[in-house]
Parts: sequence; structure tokens; C-alpha cells
Amino acid sequence: MDTFDFVIIGAGPAGEAAANEARSRDASVAIVDRLWFGGSCPFVGCLPSKALLHAAFEHAENPDRYPWRRASERRDYMVNRAADASEPDDASHVQRLEAVGAVCVRGDARIVGTGRVEIRHDRTTHAIAGRDVVVAVGSTAKIPPLSGLDGVRVWTNREATLTRELPRRLVVLGGGPTGCELSQVYARFGVAVTIVQSGDRLMPTEHPRNSEVMAALLRRDGVDVRLGVRATAARAGAGTDGADVIDLDDGTTAEGDAVLLAVGRSFPLDDLGLEHYGLDTSERTALPRDGRLRVADGLWVIGDPAGPELHTHQGHYQGELAIRMALGLDVQPDYRALPRATYTDPEAASVGLSLDQAKGAGIDAVEYTADFATSSKGYAVEAELGHVTVTFDRATRELVGAAIACPDASAAIHECVLAIRARVPVEVLNDTIHAFPSTSRIIGGLFAEAWQELAPS
Repeated sequence: MDTFDFVIIGAGPAGEAAANEARSRDASVAIVDRLWFGGSCPFVGCLPSKALLHAAFEHAENPDRYPWRRASERRDYMVNRAADASEPDDASHVQRLEAVGAVCVRGDARIVGTGRVEIRHDRTTHAIAGRDVVVAVGSTAKIPPLSGLDGVRVWTNREATLTRELPRRLVVLGGGPTGCELSQVYARFGVAVTIVQSGDRLMPTEHPRNSEVMAALLRRDGVDVRLGVRATAARAGAGTDGADVIDLDDGTTAEGDAVLLAVGRSFPLDDLGLEHYGLDTSERTALPRDGRLRVADGLWVIGDPAGPELHTHQGHYQGELAIRMALGLDVQPDYRALPRATYTDPEAASVGLSLDQAKGAGIDAVEYTADFATSSKGYAVEAELGHVTVTFDRATRELVGAAIACPDASAAIHECVLAIRARVPVEVLNDTIHAFPSTSRIIGGLFAEAWQELAPS
């Protein structure tokens, strides 16, 4: 039996980061995946969706210059899929891992004992051993228990990012970042899109102002945004021209030639053999998604199943950190400054706590906000909506949260990420020069406002 310092189950961004970190520290690594080395992100997630969002923006500006065919071909280039192929090619990810000395194994992995992993592939089974086992299995689209769903044309993020044909109508179940981004993509390419969100706002884990902007921009693009309604049943082919019908609990319906499921993610842990480490995955609290990484002696969980959120950059961070922790370095995960970004046009981004969240955590918090559309930057780019909001702790006079909705939000948020991570006091933030006119300048104005109120008398 081959023995390694680390056996990593899952070769997505978290697993790749762990493998690279381990090899950089001269630890031996075997990394296993049943499908794509690289995981969902480069093939059916982050990268193809951003390529399609860019294409949708270009199409909205000039439909003739950037038709769907060009968008589809560019997406295929991004995911390394040949014109005559149905699947992306992950060879470059394997090559990069092998180049640093990782052993790559394709197959279904299952833990069969402490430090022992069995791999099944090509009708053969073999076992390998690791001093530490790192679980980085990612997540899959959650399938809601909806009557009739098995008969309709269902998309997950996989079909939505790889399709080469546009549907006439699309129903999107779920108003989180995935649902919002893909709703804008298809709406801008002329698809009649209905997005159904059971809660009273889109992106319910985001700052409320970001949610307001998201609903406004999707409606501006022609998306039928349905809030506070829940799907109750699906009826195959029961709509106009054979469209599938989704019945909603307010008595209305939504019709689509495809139904995109974006209602959350499931974590494939049940059949992984975690019971050999004393974990019962059938129990709701068996594996709290609190980002702790080490869940048992010699067992680490990173990426989506680890929590506390679902981000590629979180998985990358955790992959590196878990290896350092396993090798005895005195480090611990810190999620206070975990950035979030939704790459619609305009973008929405946030970090840390909203005002209500901060108060709920017992912080004497205060919030400052500025309208983006009426700022100098907003006037310059003819913005119609957007905001910049920051939240401070009165006692420490430190930033604890920020939210931005504007064209460059995903970049501008990182000043706030660093300020929270480094606990930069408001007097330093106020004394920092920000380029004019920019979104950062708006942030700087809010820092000045906070300094005026929070400065000691």
C-alpha cells in the first residue's frame, strides 16, 4: 500500500490549493477525484459564468457584434472544451499538479479506516494510506422535493454554464448569487426569464441594500422577479407551446423551456466513510459548517462542506491553512474578513457584518452610507443605482462590515477587507488618500464621516 503524508479527496480549488501547499513544504501528496481535476469552478462555475456575464454585457451593448454563438464559443474556450466535445478537458490541471510532485488518481474514493482510503476506478479497487486525510469534495446543486420535477427539463449550474443552445424561456428557482448572475446572462440574450425566490428579497444572506439593487437591475433587464413565493409543483409540457410549468403558492405559475435549480448546495459526505473517524453524517450536527477545518485527529474538511460560506477563495484559503495546521504551524482560520461578490452588471460585494448582524452580535454599531448614482463616479458613468455602505464598532472605532453595489464593487471591497483583517483604526482610514473620482473615494468619504463622529473628544 502506497503511503503519503496527505491523501486529498477532491481536486477542486480547495484540494488543489492543499496539494500545492503540501508539496511546497516537501510533504508527499496523493489527490483523488472522480470527475474533473480543477473541480466545478473552472468548468461549470465561476469562470464560465463570468465569461457569459461578460458576453451578455457585450451583447447588450452591440447585439450584432457579440451574438450568442460568439458567447458560446468563448465560454467553450474558457472551460477548455473542444467544439465537438460535450465535456471540458481537465488535463492542464492534472499536469500542473503532477509538475509539483503530487500523485493524481482518478476514481471514487472512500475512507475504509483511519488513514486508509480505497479508490475504485475502471472496475478495479486499490487502497492508499495517509498520515492525514483531507476531504475537499465540494458541493452539488440541491434538488428540491418538488412534485413533478423529475419530468421537466431541469438545469443545474452545469447545464446553465455549458449549454450551447438558448432556451426561449427560463425559470430560475432561487435568488442567490448563482440565480441572479445567470438570470441576467439569459435575459440579456433575449430569453424570457422568471426568477422565483421564496424569501422577501434576493440574495438573502447579503446586505439588504445589495438585495434592493439586485432586484432593480434584474427588473431593468427584463427579468420577472417573483419574491415571497414558493414553488409547489412542476408540470411537464403543460404550458404555452409545450413549456414546463412551475406552480407557485400564491396561485400564479411560471413557464420555462428549462428550469434552473439554484436553491442551495448539498455536500456529498454520507458515503465517504467518515464514521471511521467517529462522525455520523446522518446527524444534523455531526459536522458543523463553522470552518474549523480539523474535525478529528488526522481528518480535515475544507471547501464547501467546511463552511462557513460557499466561495472558491474561501476553499483556496482553507486548503493552504489546513496543510499548515496539520504540519504543526501555529495558525487558525479567521473569517472576519471573508469577501463576497456577485458579478452582475453592476456588481455587488460585501464583507463582514451588516448593521443588524453587528447589533445582533452585541456590537454597538453604526452605519454610514452613500448613494453611488449621485456620486462623482456615478455621474461620470451615468449610473442609475448603487450604494456604498460601511459599518463601524463605536467602542473600538474599527470597521466591522461593508457592502457595495456598483460597477467595480468586487475590486473596491478589498480596501474594506484589509481594514477589517488588520483592525485598522478609523483615524488611519480617514487619513488615507483615495483617488478621485473612484468608488474608493466614496468609501474614503464615509471613513471621514465616521471619524468625525467616532473620534474621541
